[in-house]
Amino acid sequence: MSDSMQDNWMNKLAYSLAFILVLMGLANNLPNIPGLLELIQSIPGLSGLPRISKFNSEFFFPLTFIFMTVVALLRSSFARDWRDQGSIKYICGISLDILMLSVILAFGAFYLIENEQVCLIDTLNGDRARAMAENLARAQEYMDIFGTEPDDDFPDCITNSGNWVMPFLILAIAVFFVYIVKVWGFPIVAVAIVISLYTVISSLSWYFDWTDNKYLTTTVGTMVDGVRGYTGAVIGARNAVILESNGILGQFLNITVNVVFPYVVLGSLFGASAGGKSLIRMAVVVTRKLRGGPAHAAIIGSATFGTISGGPVVNVLGTGTLTIPMMIKNGFTKTFSGGVEAAASSGGQIMPPVMGIAAFVLAALSTVPYSEVIIAAFIPALAYFFSLFLMVIFECRRMDIKAINTLTEEQKLTREDYKNLIMIAGPILVILVLLLSSKDSVGEGFSAFIFGYDASSGDPLPWFLEVYQNAAGDPDSAGFYAVMILLLLLFLDPEVRRAPSKIIKALSDAGIVIAELFLLLIAVAVIDVCISFTNFTGILTIDVLNWLKSVSTFVIFGYEYVIGGSLYLMLALVVTMFATILLGMGMPTLPAYVNVILIIGPLLAALGTANFTAHMFVFYFAVASAITPPVAIAAFAASTISKAEPLATGFSAVRAGIVMFTIPFIFAFYPEILLIEAAQIMQPLDGDTSAGKTYLPGYDGTIHIGSLFWILTKLGVMLYLVATALSRQDRFLLSSFEIILRLILAALILLKMPIVANIALSITAIYLLYHHVLDKRRRL
Repeated sequence: MSDSMQDNWMNKLAYSLAFILVLMGLANNLPNIPGLLELIQSIPGLSGLPRISKFNSEFFFPLTFIFMTVVALLRSSFARDWRDQGSIKYICGISLDILMLSVILAFGAFYLIENEQVCLIDTLNGDRARAMAENLARAQEYMDIFGTEPDDDFPDCITNSGNWVMPFLILAIAVFFVYIVKVWGFPIVAVAIVISLYTVISSLSWYFDWTDNKYLTTTVGTMVDGVRGYTGAVIGARNAVILESNGILGQFLNITVNVVFPYVVLGSLFGASAGGKSLIRMAVVVTRKLRGGPAHAAIIGSATFGTISGGPVVNVLGTGTLTIPMMIKNGFTKTFSGGVEAAASSGGQIMPPVMGIAAFVLAALSTVPYSEVIIAAFIPALAYFFSLFLMVIFECRRMDIKAINTLTEEQKLTREDYKNLIMIAGPILVILVLLLSSKDSVGEGFSAFIFGYDASSGDPLPWFLEVYQNAAGDPDSAGFYAVMILLLLLFLDPEVRRAPSKIIKALSDAGIVIAELFLLLIAVAVIDVCISFTNFTGILTIDVLNWLKSVSTFVIFGYEYVIGGSLYLMLALVVTMFATILLGMGMPTLPAYVNVILIIGPLLAALGTANFTAHMFVFYFAVASAITPPVAIAAFAASTISKAEPLATGFSAVRAGIVMFTIPFIFAFYPEILLIEAAQIMQPLDGDTSAGKTYLPGYDGTIHIGSLFWILTKLGVMLYLVATALSRQDRFLLSSFEIILRLILAALILLKMPIVANIALSITAIYLLYHHVLDKRRRL
């Protein structure tokens, strides 16, 4: 077989499996449509069909796992890449691919063998039927004696993989790591390798009794009659395979399959449309009379397109190819043009309603509904893009750049552009309406008026309102309907009508993205499993809190001083910021966020932030890592378009997007700007919430409009001071003293010390008034 033929069949197989994977995923996310199941059951031969969506995880999870990992294997085959590098290397490549395929199939088999709802071996040899019959008999006996039904538990598997699950899990993780490195690079896996080695070393330290240091021992082992054993380790390994919480086929697979899936498909379909170019043209038309012109257009376009694509590099390449040349042509430097585009594109991940994959994971890990996450993200995102607008305005003043006013023929909106804008607006509108609706509100107010429904009549909801109610507030349903709407709207594009195969290609591309994404999530799941094994975060949190209690007071010259919890929280936040940025360099937002939140998140919550706020804090800095030198992936992508020096573009992006580095500290100390109750709830150290909600000191779970307005006013002043200081320009060029003064005042204004903040505001008002008076005198 020739090289081209081998590449061809592997690519065809990968894209075919990816397309099937997408169809499976969309079917799984099909919302509850009244009457649809009954209609399908009426088809001859399908009368016994139990469901048509949200398939049973015990079968669907291993099936999708196999599909995704096989697709990833076909796309990253060592045999294909090493084919021309000598026979020995080629044979090694074939061996690695065969080993990976064997591990994938074996992992799926292990899952089915160990899962107590399946017990594959018992089912095949008949033991399962006998065990179920015995379990039913015991349940009947229990009911006869006590008069109540027992817990509906499945009997344990009689025949399982035994102790072999432990070495198999280690082998599987090692093989997965090899392919993750090939697809995503070593930084993604580095943290997982370190934590895996820590787990192994701490387990061996306990088993051989090398030390009593609690950080070098693990909770995996068990001791019976003074003899150390690994029964607990085997159980832990088994749970790592089958558990739907902390397992490789657990919560991250669940999030991928049941929530994220339709949004990845949506992003891929948007990429196949001409909506991105039309969006930029619209932004240019809207901003043509502003001095920033194309730079402001880049901010608007990237904010809108980024909320769909959710990836900074994809966003840069999707919008920057149009906006960066326009900015340079309008007079901006290449470095500034690339920096603004990179900063705006990275901000797309914090812009509701679709904030990228990491935001869905945030919702799952923080147990806050995604509909509330997008509400919480609204003010911080608005502040970020407002600050970008200010940066551009003052840069225009500094460089004396004028508004473009008139448009070229290429920049004017055409009839096709309006059609393309409908493609973007339609799905986003569907997502917003469904996510911001509650199931209880359907059938009341505007929706009831439209359909002439009277809730007080007691009549059942009309069919359409029932469909709406079933989808309200569910991110997976919102994503599904958005995909369906976009699939129809794509045919407004004449190119799609001429070649409908573009849609098939886009769906297959989505399957490839999902497969490679899940390969990445395996590394994240391994970290989650290892942390669960060792209880490292629990030990660390308790020790840090005990240490803080011991050093909370100190004496100087006979006076006792008490260090407040806010100082410790600030120190922890700064450490978290650096950890997230360092871990996020060169890798996507998702692993940077998850790696840090799993390790440091519990400590932040214990030090006085709400659990949700801690998640948002880490998430923001994971996003910011995309523009932080020396490995600023979004800035580097922008530099390839602007032809500017990559590192200089990275520093320009940081200067333009500096507010992304300050906003998280603001909502950590002022959680009310997140607008939701979850941002004000204190997380108990032991995780027990049975006692009810406990709010942070000074909060009651509600948003006070007056207080919020005052904070936003101070935030607006702070953004103005920071933007002018970093641009070195206000009404006229600022001196070094004025730049430093503005940065100091910006920091003082938002201190949670009313006297200091009010004095800083007063000084700012007097200083800015003086600055404007001085400018008028200069003009005379």
